[in-house]
Amino acid sequence: MTDLSAHQNSSGLLFTSKRIVKYCLLTAASLIMLYPLLWMISSSFKPNDEIFTSVSLIPDTLSFDAYVRGWNGLSVSFSKLFFNSLMVSVLAVVGNLISCSLAAYAFTRLRFFGRDFWFALMLGTLIMPQHAVLIPQYVLFLKLGWVNTILPLVVPKFLAIDAFFVFLMVQFFRGLPKELDEAAIMDGCGPWRIYFKIILPLSMPVLATAAVFSFIWTWDDFFAPLIYLNDIQNYTVQLGLRSFVDSTAQSDWSALFAMSTLTVFPIFILFILFQRLLIEGIATTGMKR
Repeated sequence: MTDLSAHQNSSGLLFTSKRIVKYCLLTAASLIMLYPLLWMISSSFKPNDEIFTSVSLIPDTLSFDAYVRGWNGLSVSFSKLFFNSLMVSVLAVVGNLISCSLAAYAFTRLRFFGRDFWFALMLGTLIMPQHAVLIPQYVLFLKLGWVNTILPLVVPKFLAIDAFFVFLMVQFFRGLPKELDEAAIMDGCGPWRIYFKIILPLSMPVLATAAVFSFIWTWDDFFAPLIYLNDIQNYTVQLGLRSFVDSTAQSDWSALFAMSTLTVFPIFILFILFQRLLIEGIATTGMKR
């Protein structure tokens, strides 16, 4: 019994030691990955002449002047840019959830001519480079008079142009029992009522996943606003951050890092709030057949 207890104790110590080593390695790797973000936050409290001369995360002098300069340093207040980005991102989320869920519902629950062909064609758009359709899209929006407005950034989202979200929802919808639809049909429900009363309530994880990714991708998008927005009154935060970097004069780096730090917070808060649904949506979508 003594030998058995000693063996169990040594095995327990060995297991504990392995866990400690594993956690230490994971912590070190996390700090390495987080160092650029921490350096950006630290640089937002440093004067410009100290940012690139010191790699320390602790500033010699703590100052909030960069946040004041950054918030009011452009010809428009940064609150206006935040509002523009928030409006575009929220509308993009609403558009993607409505249009992509409807398209996925049609592909999984409705029977129509050429359904497999259109689904395959939609998947083919995933491998099409965005730049291949950039000029035709710009010409179309220019003729419609939408350039320098948020319409080119928002309206396509209501037309299910993000095939990734359609595919994600199709995979999830396929895992929902069709017996629920059959029972609803026997009770007199039509396709629209089945969509609103059965499919959507059971699809909250995948809808939350699509909403979070759609918000993040739209909030972080720089290329599309750069193409379609010319007036600083319509700029998003990403275009506003670019305005702090001037290739012909002195750039206000500390103000840039200060506003970049504030720009990260909405995404961070969104991820914290919807973390459980996001992980559940990704996991359950991957297991559905």
